[in-house]
Amino acid sequence: MEARVAQTQGRSLFRSDAVQKLMAFAGLIALFIVFSLSSPNFLTLNNIIGILLATAVNGVLALGATFVIIAAGIDLSVGTVMTFSAVMTGVFVVYWGLPIPLGIVGGILAGGLCGLVNGLVISRMKVPPFIATLGMLYATRGLSLVISGVKPIYFNDTPEFRDIAMGSVLGTLIPGLDIPNAVFILFGAAIVAGLILTRTVLGRYCFAIGSNEEATRLSGVNVDGWKAAVYALCGMFAGLGGVIMASRLNSAQPALGAGYELDAIAAVVIGGTSLRGGEGTVLGTIIGAFIISVLANGLRILSVPQEWQMVVTGAIVVLAVYADIIRRRQ
Repeated sequence: MEARVAQTQGRSLFRSDAVQKLMAFAGLIALFIVFSLSSPNFLTLNNIIGILLATAVNGVLALGATFVIIAAGIDLSVGTVMTFSAVMTGVFVVYWGLPIPLGIVGGILAGGLCGLVNGLVISRMKVPPFIATLGMLYATRGLSLVISGVKPIYFNDTPEFRDIAMGSVLGTLIPGLDIPNAVFILFGAAIVAGLILTRTVLGRYCFAIGSNEEATRLSGVNVDGWKAAVYALCGMFAGLGGVIMASRLNSAQPALGAGYELDAIAAVVIGGTSLRGGEGTVLGTIIGAFIISVLANGLRILSVPQEWQMVVTGAIVVLAVYADIIRRRQ
């Protein structure tokens, strides 16, 4: 009897996730159709490549935020951790003269360290995630300015660094199809995130903690340790986003990063991940990130003022959360 109930619940959850992803994908297609009919400049190769490039950084940040939100947490610091990681990458490569691969690893690990601190403050000190990550937001913003001397760090002496994100491996194979490498980094990161979420112990405990933290603790799981690992993983994705952003701009801009966390969280929510935890997918997050980018791009092409773009995005986030509430009630 219990096995039958569990099987029924599993099928119900599968249908719920499938419907949520289908709705998000249908919304993305609808936006493409509306903007394509509204402007002939939307559905062009250059504009599509621009959308893909704009999604790269936000998508990577959203991947990390997906793990935290599934675990019933929140991370407001991913934007400034991204900036801090970019600055540290600049310090390693430009100031210290380290090889570019080591600089990239160092930047990603710098983000992971920030995430680990978030996780330890939340799990060990029992500080609410909102407050802990808000503190990290201010700390990394200040550290980025202090370490960089309140000025950008340029990678002019290492021109190959810019090719990490803005080069095009595909373009060398297929002339004319110059899709930036940053897009493939995003898809590669999404594959890795999907495997971690669905095929590893970390992913299983992530869902378990988000569904019922106390029950998971009583079952003998080291909840505090796994929660710290979840935030560290989120920080590493933010670090990767910092490397992509630094390569895209060919510089580490210490004043950049504010507001990126909101776009990342919006992408996760629109993609169907529940803010209550215990539910979400990587595919849904990627779809949500593309919805954010397509919406911003399409409204900009239609000359909609930026303030109204934010109003529309906010309304879509609220509707996505409301749809999740209705779905859970059913």
